Amino acid sequence: MRGLKLREMNKADRDAVGFVGFAAWRSGEAFDGSYLDPDVIERVRGEFESFAKSPTGDVVVAEVEGVVAGWGACDAVPHHISDLWVDPNWQGKGIGKALILYFLDRMRTQGLLLATIDTHARNSAAIGLYERCGFEIVWRGMEWSDIMKVELEKVKLERRLSP
Repeated sequence: MRGLKLREMNKADRDAVGFVGFAAWRSGEAFDGSYLDPDVIERVRGEFESFAKSPTGDVVVAEVEGVVAGWGACDAVPHHISDLWVDPNWQGKGIGKALILYFLDRMRTQGLLLATIDTHARNSAAIGLYERCGFEIVWRGMEWSDIMKVELEKVKLERRLSP
């Protein structure tokens, strides 16, 4: 995408990162009854704000013309892309793919041989993107969300990396 710049998150990005993450989560196609619970919505909003203020991993923002249009993170495990969020106004324009390719290149540089990512099992747009980037589903099942305090149907995907 023309004008797209990927860079490490800085303090000035914190509010935008929290906003973009929550907006992307709200626009997701995996909504069910638990996602509509006001308590769940507020827990998720709070979690995005907390994460943005004190990230626990490497956060990369996708900036277009000075605006944070998306972001991704590798949190805790170096081969796992823990977060990938694109502002609904920017979805479908290559930002998610650019972030994934950025993390995959960085993992290869670190000598890692496997990349992992996961999402809600009904998030077909995300699953399609991950598959177009070479990931394959290796697990599907129910998983407890500590943030949402509900069981979610999830998929885990992997991609082998060549050295």
